[in-house]
Amino acid sequence: MKVDIFDFHLPEELIAQVPLKNRTDSRLMVVNKETGDIKHEVFKNISEYLREGDCLVLNDTKVLPARLFGVKNDTGAKIEVLLLKQTEGDRWETLVKPAKRVKEGTEIEFGDGLLKAVCTGTSDHGGRVLEFTYEGIFYEVLDQLGEMPLPPYIKEQLEDRDRYQTVYAREPGSAAAPTAGLHFTEELLEEIKAKGVHVTFITLHVGLGTFRPVSVDNVEGHDMHSEFYIMTEGTAELLNEVRRNGGRIITVGTTSTRTLETIASANDGKFKAGSGWTSIFIYPGYEFKGIDGMITNFHLPKSTLIMLVSALAGRENILRAYQTAVEERYRFFSFGDAMFII
Repeated sequence: MKVDIFDFHLPEELIAQVPLKNRTDSRLMVVNKETGDIKHEVFKNISEYLREGDCLVLNDTKVLPARLFGVKNDTGAKIEVLLLKQTEGDRWETLVKPAKRVKEGTEIEFGDGLLKAVCTGTSDHGGRVLEFTYEGIFYEVLDQLGEMPLPPYIKEQLEDRDRYQTVYAREPGSAAAPTAGLHFTEELLEEIKAKGVHVTFITLHVGLGTFRPVSVDNVEGHDMHSEFYIMTEGTAELLNEVRRNGGRIITVGTTSTRTLETIASANDGKFKAGSGWTSIFIYPGYEFKGIDGMITNFHLPKSTLIMLVSALAGRENILRAYQTAVEERYRFFSFGDAMFII
């Protein structure tokens, strides 16, 4: 399957650079995955498309202020560090710029020595392993010194970094936000619950691999990145009960989708509590075992994310919907508008 068949023309001005003032004011395109029919809505009305007995599954990961700016101890050269994954204790896999200046043994200081790091090795794709030293609690130091790692296609400065967090974020560990959840407010979630819809959470820590372009010609040759997930006993039991009672399981975002499909695929379509790493790659031809619908944003051309939504709704339906979104001037990507595939 050629990667090029997931391409589409996207005018650059449709890439949303800043979030809307009100989260629920985003537009919502409702797509019927069987027929391809499209409705244009506003996100605040999404509860009209949910039914009593359905279950909404959200990813409660919290984005770390993972971009740090420091200097080399020996030369004073400026170094930018992006935290990717905690491996053991205070060791992290990172990306550094300029990488050629950071070799094993290199010492870096951040915030006039409030945080220090030494390079202990290399990792995949030219990354560096750094071991940090500090006083107090690492996440508090990081919160003081770090910046939000916005995606590379966002050029504007984010005035309120909480707008790159979901309102229900609580488990620190992501290098990027599960952006489909940015449209929800506490009030909207309460409205959804009042309708008799179950709301539950999983955790999947989003890595920067989510932005890595597909660099092969054939879909099957792409090497998917690995991300850590957690499903609690309570969530597993609820999802199994909803399935037994005939309710729909609706995921919020591709991260929740990949987590549920990883677990359901390993357990004959059932859900089981646990944690682990997933590198599941979902593209057309995949048979879904865990979900019935998905709320998501509009994704990059030729990305693994547009392949995933194409697997759920059909490539022709999705490309037609995306063409409509371009014609109707929908806002794309992280701070953009939403799609509900039902």
